[in-house]
Amino acid sequence: MLKLLSSLCCIIMIGLSACTGGFSGTPSPTGTSGIEGSVIMGPTCPGPVRIGDTECQDKPYQATISVLAADGKQVTQFQTDANGYFMVPLTPGTYTLHPESGNPLPQAGDQTIVVSENQYTHVSILYDTGMR
Repeated sequence: MLKLLSSLCCIIMIGLSACTGGFSGTPSPTGTSGIEGSVIMGPTCPGPVRIGDTECQDKPYQATISVLAADGKQVTQFQTDANGYFMVPLTPGTYTLHPESGNPLPQAGDQTIVVSENQYTHVSILYDTGMR
């Protein structure tokens, strides 16, 4: 009896989860395509940098990025990890990545990217610190 009740609960849960997805009007990501990449911030030291100086290299930056569809509507927003890395599933199409800027720095410009079917598009985003 307990097995039957447990099985029935499982079937109901699966049915309910199937009913809640896919009504937004936007195709949901398949997980086989999207964007992945990294965000860095630089320059990190003022003035000219000596060749081989590792202390002043661009550094990973944890950032918030908005993903906009071709019509300008926000599809999703994500935050990179502490190392500046991200991986976001998206359906194939053309998107604009809008990095959220600091106040006023660091800042990064928008990028238009194309996501192809069954692959992840590599993206690099550079935030400018304004340091010269």
